[in-house]
Amino acid sequence: MPIIVRLDVMLARRKRRSKDLAHAVGITEANLSLLKSGKVQGVRFATLEAICRELGCQPGDLLEYVPEADNDLRRAG
Repeated sequence: MPIIVRLDVMLARRKRRSKDLAHAVGITEANLSLLKSGKVQGVRFATLEAICRELGCQPGDLLEYVPEADNDLRRAG
C-alpha cells in the first residue's frame, strides 16, 4: 500500500505508550494497533485530529505517501 503509517515512530519520539494514547483518544487498543500496522482502510478525521492533538504533531508526521515502486524497494532494503 502506498500510504505508510508512522504512528509507532511518533509514539517513540514522544515517549508515549499505545495503551495511553488509545485511552486519551477514545479508541480501543486493538484499533490503534491496526492503525499502527497499516491494516486499516481508512481513519476518521476526528480520530486523526485527536491523535495529532495528543502527540503534538501534524497528520504528515503520521502518514507518508510512497509510490508502489519505492515502497517495494524499501521493503527489500
